[in-house]
Amino acid sequence: MVAITEIQKIGVGLMGFGLFFLLFGVLLYFDSVLLAFGNILFLTGLMFIIGFKSTAHFFFQKHKFRGSFFFLGGVSLVLLRWPIIGMVVESYGFMLLFRSFFPMALGFMLSAVNIPFLNTFLSSSSSMV
Repeated sequence: MVAITEIQKIGVGLMGFGLFFLLFGVLLYFDSVLLAFGNILFLTGLMFIIGFKSTAHFFFQKHKFRGSFFFLGGVSLVLLRWPIIGMVVESYGFMLLFRSFFPMALGFMLSAVNIPFLNTFLSSSSSMV
């Protein structure tokens, strides 16, 4: 079992607050202050969890440059109070950064057929095709 340090616990809290402020900012019609605060908290929490060096290594890898450019550019646009354009650019960058993770997440979700409620839901939806 992996031991979680106190700094990583703080990072999880910061990321949670960041996601809350991002969601709340979108629900309040792209409020630029809430979105900017959410972005800052999310990135700070990520640095607390995996460390500054690992965060920099993740964002500045050669094959992830385009995704990092769009993601951090979108964060910059939100900070410059262009929230809608910034969130669109940031979302595109997020998709580029984590596109290798999506098949693994989909595989995990599809392995949920062993859960009784989801098994009946997924089997009924697949018979409609």
